[in-house]
Amino acid sequence: MKKTAFIAIVGRPNVGKSTILNAILGEKIAIVSSKPQTTRNRITGILTKADNQFVFLDTPGFQKPRTKLGDYMLKASKSSIGSSDAVIIVADAFHAPGDIEKNIIEQVVSYKLPAVLVLNKTDMSTPEKLAQTIAQYDEIHKFDAVVPTCASRNEGISILLDECSKFLTESQWFFPEDMITDQPERMIVAETIREKILRTLNDEIPHGTAVSVEEFKDEGKIIRIRADIYCEKDSHKGIIIGKKGASLKTIGSYAREDLERFFGVKVYINLWVKVKEKWRDSLMNLNNLGYNPKDIQ
Repeated sequence: MKKTAFIAIVGRPNVGKSTILNAILGEKIAIVSSKPQTTRNRITGILTKADNQFVFLDTPGFQKPRTKLGDYMLKASKSSIGSSDAVIIVADAFHAPGDIEKNIIEQVVSYKLPAVLVLNKTDMSTPEKLAQTIAQYDEIHKFDAVVPTCASRNEGISILLDECSKFLTESQWFFPEDMITDQPERMIVAETIREKILRTLNDEIPHGTAVSVEEFKDEGKIIRIRADIYCEKDSHKGIIIGKKGASLKTIGSYAREDLERFFGVKVYINLWVKVKEKWRDSLMNLNNLGYNPKDIQ
């Protein structure tokens, strides 16, 4: 008897949603960074075990949008809740619930969805603080389960998956057994490069960067990629490139290593940096870069 469930992973920025998804899958499909707002699109991660297929929806962090890109990200998060069978709400183990968490809980209640509360980053908390945080959430909502985790250490992930199995219902699978994500190859490449931008550069470069894969050639033993990195200012372009191209080479090298592990073949990357002023507030640019609100159901 085949079973399946669509489960949205939601929460404020930088609480570890993507790290949790990667830990569940045992494969890195969602980019991670210590900086907030890393995830921009809804990312589907698929885990098939025996007769069960879990479809997890990793979402951008909930926060008040300041640009049209922010509007897109918030819409992607909200729509994921509405299209799911259950929800995983991720929060810091050491923080009391704030307005963002209360707003998410209200939406979950409005859809009458079961929900698991994941209190992540237990390594940064104490047993006493964790117990206090659990009690504070318990006053707001009676969750189907509360699971403390340290996703970066893979702690609590198996317990979380056991709780999620309770949401499975009899149904034909929506994806092939060996599929772990529905992301197109070009999106995986673009997001991998963007992750390396976030990790390589310091706070001088805000989240005003985007990546467009202009060429993806799979030649069997090697994949050749040409991608454009967009930023909003000429000064940012210089920082991304670095002295004698050092920063850009580092970004490309780190991205190549990840992509070679993912695709299992040699990867060649050719990167260019271009300026698009205020692209995050341009619907035309957002659409061209793959952030089209009309694509969100």
